[in-house]
Amino acid sequence: MSNEPIVWIVAALEVVAALVIMTYWITWFRQPHDEPWLPDGYVDHETPFVYADAILAIVLVTAAVLQVTEAPPGAIEMLGPRSRPVGESLGLIAAGMLTFLGILDLAYFARTGLFRREHDGIVNAGIVAGVLFLGVILALRFV
Repeated sequence: MSNEPIVWIVAALEVVAALVIMTYWITWFRQPHDEPWLPDGYVDHETPFVYADAILAIVLVTAAVLQVTEAPPGAIEMLGPRSRPVGESLGLIAAGMLTFLGILDLAYFARTGLFRREHDGIVNAGIVAGVLFLGVILALRFV
């Protein structure tokens, strides 16, 4: 187990992000999304992101556990020599996924007017800012 506070803080951010992602989708699928200001095809556009976000949540939790426990790579070592622990590598993968998904949301929300206050813009801006912020934190931590 790690006794470095920064390891625990980053791991906690990863787990919280995974929980927020899961909660978001559970809530999202329970809503009708019938607001007249939503862009055409909104549901069809957003629904496939549940798969990428589920993988992201799994990567975040796995990275957090491996970072905190400092677990040895085990069978992964057979794939070749590692210059960094697997938990850190998964943290970098999560950083890339977060950045990619954040930029996609940023572009889509900006293009479709979903940043306007009357179109849940504050919530949408918070989602994009949070996703990109965590992506930057993880990238800076593990690069």
